[in-house]
Amino acid sequence: MISISPLSISAGIRVSLLTGLLLLPLNIYASDPSVFKSREYVILLHGMARTKHSMSKLEVYLTEHGYTTINKGYPSTSETVEKIADEYLAPTVEQCKASDADKIHIVTHSLGGIVVRLYLQNHSLPEGSRIVMISPPNKGSELADSFRNLSVYKWLNGPAGQVLGTEPESLPNSLKLVEGEIGVITGDRTLNPFFSWLIPGEDDGKVSVERAKLAEMTDFLVVSSSHSFIMRHPEVLKQVVLFLRNGKFAHGSEKK
Repeated sequence: MISISPLSISAGIRVSLLTGLLLLPLNIYASDPSVFKSREYVILLHGMARTKHSMSKLEVYLTEHGYTTINKGYPSTSETVEKIADEYLAPTVEQCKASDADKIHIVTHSLGGIVVRLYLQNHSLPEGSRIVMISPPNKGSELADSFRNLSVYKWLNGPAGQVLGTEPESLPNSLKLVEGEIGVITGDRTLNPFFSWLIPGEDDGKVSVERAKLAEMTDFLVVSSSHSFIMRHPEVLKQVVLFLRNGKFAHGSEKK
């Protein structure tokens, strides 16, 4: 007969309890989602006369795909583009750097693309960072040409609306080329036939397909969507993630 002393049982219990206590904090810590936050950050910038809520669907989608996302609101209709870049985007990039981000991607809608281009005139992002611009007026918009002298347009769009024309001296057309991997997505569907009548060629109701393009862009994609809702389009959500991961969009048969 094998005898087991009470002392050995007690020692075994103590070892089990000690092991359990040592592992318990690790298990609790491991279940905390914040532990696994990606060191790839994505800053979202909405468009003119919109709020960060317009980017909420994209924010959720990016978070679900492993990115640490900052959906940045800014006063698009009351401040200059320069001030928005200096006082809203620049501090947000620094916040990401202070959080030990490996990469700082930026995804924009409309005016947000011009804010990023202006920021990049005198700043840079960490190596490997990528930018996706959704329906940006990279070469201006004919709507600004047509309406900027109207009081209601000035009231609705503020100082930023005054600098987005198509003339060579407009803000979008006077910015220098910027470095980095940049993907541009725009739409070719309009919800406002009158606006589209003012815009030559295919357009999304606010910006023509041609004027969304950027000379230094890495890739370009057109989806069947209007300007106001393109950042919520299911295809756009997928393509944004593809570009952030691979530096290119899926075209044609690649989408399957």
